Amino acid sequence: MTNNYDDIAGNYDAISRLVFRKSIVRSQQVLLPHVKTPSRILIVGGGTGWILEELSRIHPRGLSITYVEISRNMIALAEKRNWQQNRVSFVHTAIEDYDTEIKFDVIMTPFLFDNFRTERAETVFRLLDKLVLPGGLWLFTDFHVEKNARGIWQLVLLKIMYWFFRKIAHVEAGELPNLDAQFLAARYACIYKSFHFSRFIQSLVFRKLI
Repeated sequence: MTNNYDDIAGNYDAISRLVFRKSIVRSQQVLLPHVKTPSRILIVGGGTGWILEELSRIHPRGLSITYVEISRNMIALAEKRNWQQNRVSFVHTAIEDYDTEIKFDVIMTPFLFDNFRTERAETVFRLLDKLVLPGGLWLFTDFHVEKNARGIWQLVLLKIMYWFFRKIAHVEAGELPNLDAQFLAARYACIYKSFHFSRFIQSLVFRKLI
């Protein structure tokens, strides 16, 4: 199965911190203060679930969270987390196969889109866009390559990462999809932006205007 991290679920956080130290964690932590209660939240590709505990530290109650994850082993780890008095529902499926009538106040896609080729990334974007309420937030975190001299080492590291994860997780992508046009066309406004790990990681908060 493509884009499935079952084989390294137990070691995934350790591997990411070996390379990026705490940047992966911080790039998601900075987005969480934008979440308000009560909220219905969709987390796609949340991995081992540490983000559930981070959310609960800010909001120990008042959140209804749907956690969609393709890796069964990641879900098993996430189910052991402490989300205090919030409600969490786990859905084991690829996001492309997720079907729901629920609309969400917040969706979060931590390092999701770097797994997809451009065509599939655009398909997933359209699917998720339909699930965001007007005025809702999209918390977006992913890798980012600068269009200048700095981007050379970022691009080299990105290529190494793709080679590694293609071997162990069958990641389909070979380059980062650019979703700027999709966010613009779908009428999202970026209300927050920050960079991490020498600007190799970006954290964005988009608000849906309609």
